[in-house]
Amino acid sequence: METQKVTNETENKSNPVISNFIQEFIDDDFKNGRHGHRVHTRFPPEPNGYLHIGHAKALCIDFGMALLFGGKCNLRFDDTNPVKEDTEYVDSIQEDIHWLGFDWEDRLYYASEYYERLYQCAEKLIKNNKAYVCDLSGDQVRDYRGTLTEPGKESPYRNRPLEENLDLFRRMRSGEFEDGCRTLRAKIDMASPNINMRDPVIYRIRRVTHHRTGDQWCIYPMYDYAHPISDAIEGITHSLCSLEYEDHRPLYDWVLEQFRNEFPQPPRQIEFARLNLNYTVMSKRKLLELVKNNYVNGWDDPRMPTISGLRRRGYTPESIRNFCERIGVAKSNSTVDIALLEHCLREDLNIKAPRVMGVLRPLKVIIDNYPEGKVEEFDAEINPENPELGTRKVPFSREIYIEQDDFMEEPPKGFFRLSPGREVRLKHAYYVTCTNVVKDPNSGTISELHCTYDPQTRGGWSADGRKVKGTLHWVSAKHALPVEIRLYDHLFKVENPDDVEGDYKSNLNPNSLQKLTNCLVEPSLAVTKPGDRYQFLRQGYFAVDPDSRSGNLIFNQVVSLKDSWKGEKK
Repeated sequence: METQKVTNETENKSNPVISNFIQEFIDDDFKNGRHGHRVHTRFPPEPNGYLHIGHAKALCIDFGMALLFGGKCNLRFDDTNPVKEDTEYVDSIQEDIHWLGFDWEDRLYYASEYYERLYQCAEKLIKNNKAYVCDLSGDQVRDYRGTLTEPGKESPYRNRPLEENLDLFRRMRSGEFEDGCRTLRAKIDMASPNINMRDPVIYRIRRVTHHRTGDQWCIYPMYDYAHPISDAIEGITHSLCSLEYEDHRPLYDWVLEQFRNEFPQPPRQIEFARLNLNYTVMSKRKLLELVKNNYVNGWDDPRMPTISGLRRRGYTPESIRNFCERIGVAKSNSTVDIALLEHCLREDLNIKAPRVMGVLRPLKVIIDNYPEGKVEEFDAEINPENPELGTRKVPFSREIYIEQDDFMEEPPKGFFRLSPGREVRLKHAYYVTCTNVVKDPNSGTISELHCTYDPQTRGGWSADGRKVKGTLHWVSAKHALPVEIRLYDHLFKVENPDDVEGDYKSNLNPNSLQKLTNCLVEPSLAVTKPGDRYQFLRQGYFAVDPDSRSGNLIFNQVVSLKDSWKGEKK
């Protein structure tokens, strides 16, 4: 597991935090002495799916702000809905956070740890005439709630006597009632212009085994109720969340106001714009649907925007953190071009990735005047951006393979690769000239090329100073390793799959995955491990897939060499 811890900004100037309105809010709280010059944030995932690139942005903000101000950040699983939660998600979330370089240290919490206290707080609301047991069904509650332009209607159970509410709520806990027949609702204001304040449900009955508490409880708190109290219990100072919770902030503050004596310094909720990428969906529901119905090969499918999918594809944690820093922290939602994410990855891999040669669609070349049985080794740089990495040995022999696309029998103007009678450079090796083309007698397709080489061009340079315009990558037929290459395109064929009419799945890209099974790579790749990343010269960046086994190497295309991002280049 590749893990790099992000340090405090005083130690690491590339800390993924930039000056923004959240930082300004926290600075203001410092000046006013709120929370005693203390910053304590939290990252609160619901364990009902895998983290995706949007969560990476939230992670950078939650952990980054704590690092910036010398504070702390908790990891708390808001596990209040056992219907959708699973320990698989808990484990994957922790793995992803550590891989991205963040550490919650000893501050791992679960909302389920606070169930008893949350229950006692609910009883206090009832005793203070701030909550009541309601017998309306879910559909009836929605009908009574009203609309954005019309106020809601009070439940006929809103004015139940205090003692009756308390008795019913305790009987709800004891399991006396069926699922859905009763809820506990906060008593706020059914005429509020904010629909979230119209007596929201704060407890419901659900006989579902919880992944941590088992069957101990049959009533579970709603997120909008449990979240602010959990924040307060943990001493959170700033509850940073995405923009969809802005309309929920009055309810967040209302809940904490009811327990002012217990929590005299309540957290401050601050919302920021969530991350949206084009050609991508971020909804957990939709991502789960893609996984469950086998539209993709699991949560870590390299086409998925999940952290595990990006990791499997070959993304680096540094590139993701750099991407999150570049997009900044905004107050309004927008869609970011996925090309920027790819640009950040190229910048990182350009410095780190070793260079190798691999042929995706092989075409055999026989060098007729090269001695049979002779093998030479050429020194090739591992990474020209990092000369200290040194060189590797690349074997060369009479028979080699080049890319099919690097030869044309009748080339158009501007084609500088191999063609009949034309001389090109073989990277690190020799100049060669095509002398003959052999075709399959049945199909007419080209089966092999015959060439001659110039012995005076060893290393790929001519002693007499003549130059050629084309340089090709290649592999020695005798030494090449067979591998499988998986090429990826966008999972969706439209930029905004969420905005189109009809089923979003109708816009899945049928060509998002292409498997090439007859590929060849240089022998230096015989020693690899899952996750290793390389630049295949002239092809792009590739990473070893976890499914690889000895003698059965699989490489995922991480990203192409071409950068389509139109932003500022460093």
